[in-house]
Amino acid sequence: MAARREQTRLRRRAWPVIAALLLILALTWDTVWPYVVVVTLVALLGAAAWWLRTTHRETVAGHRAWQAEEENKARERSMAEVDAMTWQRFERYVAELCRRDGCTQVVVSGKSGDLGADVIGRMPDGRRLVIQCKHYAAHRTVSSGDMQKFLGTAKAEHGADVAVFVTTAHFTRAAQALAIKHDIVALHRNLLGAWVRGATLGSLLPLNGTGTGPPRGRRA
Repeated sequence: MAARREQTRLRRRAWPVIAALLLILALTWDTVWPYVVVVTLVALLGAAAWWLRTTHRETVAGHRAWQAEEENKARERSMAEVDAMTWQRFERYVAELCRRDGCTQVVVSGKSGDLGADVIGRMPDGRRLVIQCKHYAAHRTVSSGDMQKFLGTAKAEHGADVAVFVTTAHFTRAAQALAIKHDIVALHRNLLGAWVRGATLGSLLPLNGTGTGPPRGRRA
């Protein structure tokens, strides 16, 4: 009630001031009207510019959000097809992606006892490529133990210049740290999704486990 009474008092005090200003404006209208028109036009132009700028920003932001959402949906649709593959088909599919990106002499092991070399080939620049594939459910993780096994064979046994561990799942924090420390390229589910959708293997190598992956504190 006190606040309402205060507002009423302020309005009563404001009316005489407004009336005085209007009276002055009316008496001096012949002199001040050009300035009033100019000020009004400037205010209108400023308001229009602000509205256009705000609308443009909102439109661009909305388009980017929509585009990102559509890309995520497309990637998940593609990954759903990959998830449905057997582990043997997944290894062959990874080999197909390598060939698509210009790799040569690409061979799929397709058997146990391959010492971590599921796919072997040559990068477009001639470097020897060795890939370990793990076709896991999306909620699972690749442990540091799996990474250690691949680390121990990729270069020592297979002479890899480029060693890649690719999975349909994710890596534990320890596995990813081990990969980065020893120059093993860790392609988790989201980076694989980008590869499936057209990103080249060469463009993904520098990301090495980063990119758009989930929080890395997950446990196997």
